[in-house]
Amino acid sequence: MTVTLDRITLRNHSFEVPLDHADPDSAPITFFVREAVANDKRDETLPYLVFLPGGPGYPSPRSTDPVGWLGPALERYRVLLPDYRGTGLSSPVGRHTTRGRDAQQIADHLAHYRADSIVRDLETVRPQLTGGEPWSLLGQSYGGFCAVSYLSFAPAGVREAFLAGGLPPLGRSADEVYRATCQRVLERNDVYFSRYPEDRETIGRICTLLRNSEILLPDRSRLTVERFQHVGIIFGYSYGIDQVHYAVEHAFAGGDELSDKFLFDVYSILSYIGHPLYAVLHESIYADGNRPSRWAAARALEEFPALSPDHPAPLFTGETMTPGLFHHDPELVPFRDAAEILAQRTEWPPLYDFDALKSCTVPTAAAIYVDDMYVDRTFSEETARLIPSVQPWITNEFLHDGLTSHSDRVLARLFDMMRNRAS
Repeated sequence: MTVTLDRITLRNHSFEVPLDHADPDSAPITFFVREAVANDKRDETLPYLVFLPGGPGYPSPRSTDPVGWLGPALERYRVLLPDYRGTGLSSPVGRHTTRGRDAQQIADHLAHYRADSIVRDLETVRPQLTGGEPWSLLGQSYGGFCAVSYLSFAPAGVREAFLAGGLPPLGRSADEVYRATCQRVLERNDVYFSRYPEDRETIGRICTLLRNSEILLPDRSRLTVERFQHVGIIFGYSYGIDQVHYAVEHAFAGGDELSDKFLFDVYSILSYIGHPLYAVLHESIYADGNRPSRWAAARALEEFPALSPDHPAPLFTGETMTPGLFHHDPELVPFRDAAEILAQRTEWPPLYDFDALKSCTVPTAAAIYVDDMYVDRTFSEETARLIPSVQPWITNEFLHDGLTSHSDRVLARLFDMMRNRAS
């Protein structure tokens, strides 16, 4: 299907790819890609740029206008917006996926939804879209992780790569990753309470009420202290701290009763409806080879008493998926036992080829955010030193969402880095 809008034309592509690329006869799944081209560029021969979104478990954005980063990208490229397998229109995973399967079957199925499979999906369809020519990559956050996997296993398919907050922590265990990011979470809590010191008392009242009463969110699931702390997951975005504050400031409707607006705002942040893979697979993105995660985030949280739900005045947590989350969210409960199996899994295919990366020649421009709460800048700098073709740009001007919150500046800088490199 092709749709022509005011300034861009969108064309939908659907392909069949095997669930297990190591077994071409495995059940096929759908891999969906949306192509965008500026209307004033439709007759031009432009190279392809593949946008790899954050995640895991999120599809590409649905754009109807060349705004944000898409505008400058469409000046130079035809932009491809794939939905990762299991998301959007690519055989989406949800509660329906669990029906008729036991926990082991669910876990075995979802083990094929990591970056190694995503790269093979893209390589399967690249010849059909480009005629065999390599394409460029733009990886945001987890999309950068996928791009580095791409540089590991199929560098011939990549012309150039642009990464925004997405250089993965190579050679680091999940425990090291979560320990580092928990420290960043503490720093973001400091920012929160420096900006809104009056919220300490209100948050203390909320936690006391949650400990002593059964408070239900709009989906009828229980709001516990641990779940409430989890709203800090958005602290790494430019809007996150303020969004949580505006929820907290109208928490009480009167007396000790929480307002419906507060409960809705918290639900909107916490619910994994539509993207359960984000929670189910999150720790597995750090399980490279035979390195099980075994709930590394939960272990890391134990090292920071102020992040414990048992603390008298607990701080907000971050991108930490713990077993407790799978006991309450209706979207995650059906995956609870499978998530446990995945956490204990020891046989994972590698996500990166270190030897290939050490000799990589694909030009890559990478933004590393000093204050990134999700992708630790120290580990990203280590990766930049490992891959000789990576040119890093280390900046404290933006948070993790720099590509979307300041898209004109971030993408322009990455494009300039690549242009100067070629000259």
